[in-house]
Amino acid sequence: MALPDFSMRQLLEAGCHFGHQTHRWNPKMKDFIFGERSNIHILDLSQTVPLLHQALVKVRDTAAKGGRVLFVGTKRQASEPLALAAKRCAQYYVNHRWLGGTLTNWRTISFSIARLRELESMFDSEGGLGGLTKKEQLMLTRERDKLERALGGIKDMGGVPDLMFVIDTNKEGIAILEAKKLGIPVIAILDSNCDPDLIDMPIPGNDDASRAISLYCDLIADAVLDGMTDSQMAMGVDIGEAAAPVEVLVEETAAEAVAPEAAPEAAAETSSDSDKTEA
Repeated sequence: MALPDFSMRQLLEAGCHFGHQTHRWNPKMKDFIFGERSNIHILDLSQTVPLLHQALVKVRDTAAKGGRVLFVGTKRQASEPLALAAKRCAQYYVNHRWLGGTLTNWRTISFSIARLRELESMFDSEGGLGGLTKKEQLMLTRERDKLERALGGIKDMGGVPDLMFVIDTNKEGIAILEAKKLGIPVIAILDSNCDPDLIDMPIPGNDDASRAISLYCDLIADAVLDGMTDSQMAMGVDIGEAAAPVEVLVEETAAEAVAPEAAPEAAAETSSDSDKTEA
């Protein structure tokens, strides 16, 4: 399939060319700035278009190989559109607060994810929390909600991602440093006040306007879905036979992501059962 289409007109209409006030700029972004108007830097969309295209190719290739793509954007404007885009293409996201060590200390994060799953199973069980006092139920509800906000978007990831997409590099500096430490490629939207040095695939653009953020996220999600479709077609799967081809791809990808986590959990349950038998 072809990459998702976009044009410079779409970028202009979404306000992707507006930077910050000139006194807030980062001099390292000089090469990406077209000029200034009313003390506002104007970003050079003639560079944004090819760089965004290259990023979409990278995303599609990663998804076609079965790789995981992590969407990161914790600012208020990015939170909802980023989560919706990631869910639509069966990928993973952090949109509330980046916990230090999310990637570099994945083992510890996995324990927190296991606790979240335990709480979810308690709430979903037939008896629910009926045997607990109101205070205990409230405390467990708060704990579950806190874990869901922080880890809900990565609880099915099963390991570190193969590619990271970031909105606002200044706010997500810790996430970018962790990705660089692990050798994970980073695609990021760079406003006029950002530092492009740590970014593998920079995309100059407005990282504050809601319409611009939604456009970026939708394009990345479409590229992921294209990569999944290419992978299925290469395996000889007839996508046209499915009543809802996109949903089929999403379900299969989600199942593949959950499988690595299911194995150690099953092994742990078997081990505990054997211990009880010996006892």
